[in-house]
Amino acid sequence: MEKTGIEQINACVLIPTYNNEKTLQRVIDGVLEFVPAHTVIVINDGATDSTPEILSRYENRITVLKNEVNSGKGYSLRKGFHHACEKGYAYAITMDSDGQHYPSDLPKMIRECSENPDTVLMGSRNMEQEGVPGKSSFGNKFSNFWFKVETLISLPDTQTGFRVYPLKPLKKMRLFTTKFELEIEVIVRLAWKNVAFKPVPIQVKYDPDERVSHFRPGRDFFRISVLNSVLFICALLYFYPKKLISKQTWIAIKNEAIKPQESNLRKSLSLGFGIFMGIFPIWGFQLMIGIPLAILFRLNKVLFITAANISIPPMIPFIVYASFLVGQYFTSNSIDPAQLLHFDLETIKANTVQYFIGAIILACIAFVVTTAISYLLFSLFRKEPKAIEMD
Repeated sequence: MEKTGIEQINACVLIPTYNNEKTLQRVIDGVLEFVPAHTVIVINDGATDSTPEILSRYENRITVLKNEVNSGKGYSLRKGFHHACEKGYAYAITMDSDGQHYPSDLPKMIRECSENPDTVLMGSRNMEQEGVPGKSSFGNKFSNFWFKVETLISLPDTQTGFRVYPLKPLKKMRLFTTKFELEIEVIVRLAWKNVAFKPVPIQVKYDPDERVSHFRPGRDFFRISVLNSVLFICALLYFYPKKLISKQTWIAIKNEAIKPQESNLRKSLSLGFGIFMGIFPIWGFQLMIGIPLAILFRLNKVLFITAANISIPPMIPFIVYASFLVGQYFTSNSIDPAQLLHFDLETIKANTVQYFIGAIILACIAFVVTTAISYLLFSLFRKEPKAIEMD
């Protein structure tokens, strides 16, 4: 038998449901028009309406999982993910059972999954269309903002329930939340694992006469806010540092530093300018001002930043002292060398003119000396490139 599209990508459809008797049968029937019944998994989250009777009509055709008591959408999704992994599926397509998603968008999601393997596909709804509740539009913008803060990824719809998850990274992930906030937790943590994301435009329907939402604005918004606070702290302590020292980052830094087509003179000027800005008396603003200037003058940014770090805390007393020594030749003040180990702000304030003049002259001298020595060393140990690219 020839495999269908969803079988070719080895995916299943997960439909968590709780008291959606008005729309559940229509959703399942719609899904079965596009995928084989054995790929459909419905998770009954302890429904108290006619959901069990509706699901019994599909007995032995689709897979039905059940929570004995209502445990939350997140808990149901976790159960669905676990079951899908046990059955060997590579992807899980999730859909809501409240009728807002169109099963006719399934072929598009399956095609996108085939063309973008190992990618989380987010069915992006048009939240500006007529009929979308104001609270849903606001909540989505709120969620999009925090997702970008926590992952540095921009997505137009982070609250959509129509998604395609690659299951391989989920197998080793222990999820903690059990309610609506799980849909935030899982995508943030997948982003931290460098899983790719792609938004896919989908249709959406909001019918107030049949749609039942179990989102509780006060309690669930509070839970989501707490989760975002925790994720933000984790991003500061884990994701941002990891991003900074990632392999790709170090490769980019290495390539920028080496630049084989860059001339010896330009590399020497980059080091000299870095030393100049590190000594120049604008403490706290050296890099803020120096990096744009380095870009403007097309200098090597890595070499510049490396050299500019001459102003690290252990070196500051020596730089200040050397600035005072140089400055005394251009002012009427003088400084006792014994003060080297006893510098404080009062000493600097009392000799501000001497310090600033000395620091500026010292920075200029250091620039010339560093550039000259660097150029000599580069000339001795590095062959000048034949063709110089002006980047």
